[in-house]
Amino acid sequence: MPYTKRRRLVSSAVAVALGATALAACGSSDDDGEAQSGPVSLTYWTWAPGMDKVVDLWNKGPGKKERITVTVKKQASGDTLVTKILTAHKAGKAPDLVQAEYQALPTLVSNDALADIADTVGDAKSKFADGVWQQTTLGTDAVYAVPQDIGPMMFYYRQDLFEKYGLTVPATWDEFAETARKLKKAAPDKDLTTFSANDSGLFAGLAQQAGARWWTTEGEKWKVGIDDAATRKVAGFWGGLVAEGAIDDQPMYTPAWNKALNTGKQIAWVSAVWAPGTLTTAAPDTEGKWAMAPLPQWNRGENRTGSWGGSSTAVTTDSEHQDAAARFAAWLNTDGDALNALAKESGIYPASTSAQLSGAFTNPPAYFSNQPDFYRKAAAIAQTTAPSAWGPNVNVAYTTFKDAFGAATKNKSDFTAALDAMQRDTVADLKKQGFEVAE
Repeated sequence: MPYTKRRRLVSSAVAVALGATALAACGSSDDDGEAQSGPVSLTYWTWAPGMDKVVDLWNKGPGKKERITVTVKKQASGDTLVTKILTAHKAGKAPDLVQAEYQALPTLVSNDALADIADTVGDAKSKFADGVWQQTTLGTDAVYAVPQDIGPMMFYYRQDLFEKYGLTVPATWDEFAETARKLKKAAPDKDLTTFSANDSGLFAGLAQQAGARWWTTEGEKWKVGIDDAATRKVAGFWGGLVAEGAIDDQPMYTPAWNKALNTGKQIAWVSAVWAPGTLTTAAPDTEGKWAMAPLPQWNRGENRTGSWGGSSTAVTTDSEHQDAAARFAAWLNTDGDALNALAKESGIYPASTSAQLSGAFTNPPAYFSNQPDFYRKAAAIAQTTAPSAWGPNVNVAYTTFKDAFGAATKNKSDFTAALDAMQRDTVADLKKQGFEVAE
């Protein structure tokens, strides 16, 4: 592969050209005939629990008919898996299929680790919301993965305590701030929520909702916009609430945070569709007392949410059976039986819009049995997911977020200054890796 990192996926025109030629250059083959004339064995690296049981449905059904067998190899998630994939790819030994978080796709694509499977799975686009599908195309005509699960963001609140303190569910972020202040005045020992400086994905999703696009391209150069106006607005908003003491600033997922949720010291949580699972273990004594609503909006009348979490199924350029692997990836994330199994065995919230109101999602989560329309509301919110804009060094931006925002939170100092640090570190790292960066 002669392409340099800076030329890989740096503009729509270049990326489309690469998408059209990269597979041939990497030794891709059209294995439709091969799959029918001889058996094909594929390896799938994934961290999702119970995936082997889901894949068994393929191996005993469509896979048996097409003579395509998939073997699951359980892996760690996050940056650990990305590093392992890239290491294997450098040796030409990456698996056929990988589970990849959306923000990891640009890193894998820029290293020529993922194949363009548009010719095989392109028709699946109609199965997903535009903002979700866009995350697997990176804004090009290529398709580098099939969406699997998503994390549309929502607002969770204690219905009983909102009623007790005369609070209304905020429709805008201004109303959210006023709600936090009203609660603090009525019950100084309570907080509406917390700003957690160890949750870079949460902050990224909030910025996404506000219209931020942290990585874009100009010609053959990457442009980093972590300090753009939308993100500065979000940072200033949350930093202001922390500085005035209107909300808490403790990290999430700690015993202290769990206790605050379970005892009603914290009465709301900005989270995502997977929150019921977390609340079940963090706040077991409050089951049936919570409700879910759309995120507050920056402008009244808008209807947009961010995304926190989610992953896709991608085919590697090292695979000798890319078409067969792509057919499996499409089946896994669009077939009704496969999606029901993913929900049951892996606990995912499907990216496929048709699955969001069927099967396991016909009834609300047990923790939210008091809200029968939970999943109907969640599906409507998922459709409003704003487009994302990831780049090849998300890990660097996230690490700096934790350091810079952690210090700003502790000192109750300017959050926008922490954004400047994220911007500087991300740009410096891109240049260090050999990417060209537009200033």
